[in-house]
Amino acid sequence: MQNMGRTVLRMASAAVIAIAVAQSANAADMTGAGSTFAFPILAKWAEAYKASTGSNLNYQSIGSGGGINQIEAKTVDFGATDKPLSAADLEKNGLTQFPFIMGGIVLIINLPGVEKGQLTLDGAALANIYLGKITKWNDAAIAKLNPGLKLPATDIATVTRSDGSGTTFNFTDYLSKMSPEWKDKVGEDTAVQWPVAGLGGKGNEGVAALASRTVGAIGYVEYAYALQNNLTYTKLLNKDGKAVAPSLETFASAAANADWKSAPGFNLVITDQPGANSWPITASTWALMQMKTDKAENAKQVLNFFAWAYKNGKPMADALAYVAMPTPVMPVIEDSWKANIKDMSGKPVWSGPSS
Repeated sequence: MQNMGRTVLRMASAAVIAIAVAQSANAADMTGAGSTFAFPILAKWAEAYKASTGSNLNYQSIGSGGGINQIEAKTVDFGATDKPLSAADLEKNGLTQFPFIMGGIVLIINLPGVEKGQLTLDGAALANIYLGKITKWNDAAIAKLNPGLKLPATDIATVTRSDGSGTTFNFTDYLSKMSPEWKDKVGEDTAVQWPVAGLGGKGNEGVAALASRTVGAIGYVEYAYALQNNLTYTKLLNKDGKAVAPSLETFASAAANADWKSAPGFNLVITDQPGANSWPITASTWALMQMKTDKAENAKQVLNFFAWAYKNGKPMADALAYVAMPTPVMPVIEDSWKANIKDMSGKPVWSGPSS
């Protein structure tokens, strides 16, 4: 299991190198920072975009909180967050936001003898695990959800994010919808006061690594980290009471309910969506950019990158079990770029993909 943890970290390091090495001395690199949830797909897109255009993206996978801080400080061209900012926060900091990918947050476990998708949990049991009310894997509440599955009396070790994280926001948003006690005592945010003193890992990478080497562990990560590193994940009961496994199909079912066109500022959280085949903890990632920038060429390069990803990135998203933004939403997002992202003279920095 230690090898799995090292594999996760090696994957992250290799991806950082793949998108961060500068190739051109003449053109400034695009810079971004934030979400580890979106890091695998950004790395894949950046590699393909580099091959296609020669333009380079330097992205720091430091968590949504770090991404918000860096774009507010104007030290990067865009931040990436899995928690949308409120209209007030956007206005306060002169920012605009738009979604660029959707995917699933999954529960990974380290329970010898239990295979992928063999164990089912529901929202109430999950909340009680992280509240410290369920402490053993053979607890009656878990056993009731898994008749016929032999569960050990192993202590549960909860693994959480140690950094400010949009993955944590979406996970705790789901728990708040599942448990009035959780909502009252803990709530939802990028960082919360966890009721149980468990293990803390930095980034999706850190949570995956800790869970993979800790017997009895449970943690929450973006699905690509579980998929690429052969980690054991659970099923979940969804809003319709169906036990579903994480997959591109179940994420897409949940994402189909997302009404981006009528969401002010694209502020839409899509956990606990209806549908017999919907994954309960489906999430989105937003790019944050300055509305008025003195680096207009950099901003245009970033928008060209995302326009290219919207048009060409779906097969790569599918391969990593992300859900690409729906085609009808793309013009709405691109119109928001023209209206909201301007140079110091007030002129839009982007007027179309070939601009």
